[in-house]
Amino acid sequence: MATVPRNFRLLEELERGEKGIGDGTISYGLADGDDMLMSNWHGTIIGPLNTVHENRIYSLRILCGQDYPDRPPVVAFESRVNINCVNQHNGKVERLGCLDSWKRNYTLETVLSELR
Repeated sequence: MATVPRNFRLLEELERGEKGIGDGTISYGLADGDDMLMSNWHGTIIGPLNTVHENRIYSLRILCGQDYPDRPPVVAFESRVNINCVNQHNGKVERLGCLDSWKRNYTLETVLSELR
């Protein structure tokens, strides 16, 4: 099977993120529309119902390096959040299952959904 080049893959993800996903509790898109390399992204998660995070809106920075999607993106919360997988000093997501055992077919949606 042919490997989809990085920019084509990111264009597909951008289109999906802009259309809205599922019930609207996660979204993502480019942080800067002029970012020709499509490296810097912004994500939003609305906390799940019946949890301490219910209805809270969390903002994230996502960096898709030149090796994405062969290597996982770097994800960090801009909002303060108390979750075990988040470094409390810099907001960086660490020890998240999908990032720790990254597969090429995972997407930004995969990461945001697992964080939610």
